[in-house]
Amino acid sequence: MRPLSEEGELRLQHGGPPGGRDVLATDADGVPLGYARLELGEPGSAEDAEAELVVAPAARGRGTGRALLARLEELAGGRPLRVWAHGDLPAAAALAGARGYTRARVLLQMRRPLTDADLDAPAPLPEGVHVEAFRPGRDEEAWLRVNARAFATHPEQGSWTATDLALREAEPWFDPAGFLLAWRGDPAGGGTLLGSHWTKVHPPGDAGPDPAGEVYVLGIDPGAQGLGLGRALTALGLAHLRRTGLGQVLLYVEEDNVPAVALYERTGFTRFAVDVSWRLSR
Repeated sequence: MRPLSEEGELRLQHGGPPGGRDVLATDADGVPLGYARLELGEPGSAEDAEAELVVAPAARGRGTGRALLARLEELAGGRPLRVWAHGDLPAAAALAGARGYTRARVLLQMRRPLTDADLDAPAPLPEGVHVEAFRPGRDEEAWLRVNARAFATHPEQGSWTATDLALREAEPWFDPAGFLLAWRGDPAGGGTLLGSHWTKVHPPGDAGPDPAGEVYVLGIDPGAQGLGLGRALTALGLAHLRRTGLGQVLLYVEEDNVPAVALYERTGFTRFAVDVSWRLSR
């Protein structure tokens, strides 16, 4: 498991919106033992404070996690606090439970092999729809609009801004050839974006010893639901990753999104790991 989310890593590198705080635990010699990132949002916000926390393996069992969590609670003031634990580890559950936290969200990581020959089969698209690669400088506005509509109820994905997208376009892993957009009509002449499948490639050591693909963002505009577009875009994205020589693909999905979990299981994905958001109400 990666110790921090991608969002946490990006904010460490580039900073984040107002209200973010970095909390570091060190030993007497200044050696880092643990780290937490807290997001409070805009001043006066009534929404839950959000955080994620990680403790170095050698520092576990020595009160480092407890000290970091207490500091997060202090910084959150009287607001409810949600803290992500990457990996559903017994020690994290014991610490959260002892301080009165309850499980608020569960994020599944699912994986499947990319060695099946049937992934090379063409995927049928709805009539009048074609797929082409994302074109930087042209497609950002359309993609952000559809992303917001497709993930209107998602607490993070649906609120992406142009800055969030630009940060990822600047990352070394970004490859527009693996960012597939489904259009009705000409995208340069008033065409309508219906959905997309943005794939990602993790280098060796990032998601395991070998490189791995990811179903990074798969989103369908609500107005295009029911056309079979999600299934077609999933197949096209997996076939793209297979052609790059990868042997495995992963994705993240909310555990309570029962239809999506069932769809992915029918597509050959199985549960691999779990992230848990623990919530402390006030």
